[in-house]
Amino acid sequence: MNDTRGLEVLGLSRTQEAVYRSLLAGSAEGIEELSSRLAISTGDVGACLEHLLDMGLLQPSRERTGTLRAVSPDIGFEIILRRHEAELLERQRQITLGKEIIARTVAAYAREHEPAEGGPGERLIGLDAVQQRLESLTRQLRDECLAIEPGGAQSQASLDAARPLDESALDRGVRFLTVYQDTARNDPATHAHARWINERGGRVRTIAVAPPRMIVFDRRTAIVPLDPARTREGALCTTAPGIVSALVALFEQTWEHALPLDTDPRADRDGTGLTTAERGLLRLLASGMTDEAAGKRLGVSLRTVRRQVAALMERLDATSRFEAGLKAAQRGWF
Repeated sequence: MNDTRGLEVLGLSRTQEAVYRSLLAGSAEGIEELSSRLAISTGDVGACLEHLLDMGLLQPSRERTGTLRAVSPDIGFEIILRRHEAELLERQRQITLGKEIIARTVAAYAREHEPAEGGPGERLIGLDAVQQRLESLTRQLRDECLAIEPGGAQSQASLDAARPLDESALDRGVRFLTVYQDTARNDPATHAHARWINERGGRVRTIAVAPPRMIVFDRRTAIVPLDPARTREGALCTTAPGIVSALVALFEQTWEHALPLDTDPRADRDGTGLTTAERGLLRLLASGMTDEAAGKRLGVSLRTVRRQVAALMERLDATSRFEAGLKAAQRGWF
């Protein structure tokens, strides 16, 4: 045997190789002699002999009963290589079979969750079902993702779940447009996530009053909450062209009125002296919405709404909300 370096790839340790070399050289030594000459414990020598026998590199001697002889390496290693090849072929067969099983499972899942013909879409019950569909749709994204995230501060769990999906889409060059509510700027985690999207090539804007949550994928598939007030209950996933087109139109209208992330929403942009939040509050109150409901839509507390209403009435020199509404309309505030 000229060179046996690298026999670890065949399943031989250095100790097992040393024992094999010794027996291959024609040594008739027993376990005690091998242990002494190779400086290996008798227990280790015995274990090596068992392993070499299992591998087919040793066989019982026909001349000396109760002893083992080394099999020629050209025969022994050929046996080992064939065994490895057989194991590899079996592993490849299992992988191919596994792919077929996965493909059938995915197809069956798709059939089970396919929206009923003529129906508005698929109901995704619970956060896990929604997250699973978001992951699938994000992986399939090719051109554009439109998202509206109302409610001000987003939960850390939502941000953590969204980040790898957003990153994957941005890395593929997907056009990424997101609208948050102005109050999201006050939450460090949400604001940091929005800045991260901008830095990765996406575009983020904010608006005082945001429509309900939505995500539209490539203008073909949309996900909206089953109940905007209880988003944890689940969502509707739809490909109905009429619904998706309406949602895209709503997004584009919202995007047009939203402010870029690097713009201060408190600035007086039209000479009225109103911030975007105050203008949004006026519109909500003019529609008959209560202070509490307006606060939820704006993502601020009831106390903040009442303080802003009082300040607006004082600026308008109004003694009632009705009078404040009339004077605000006369000034073109909404």
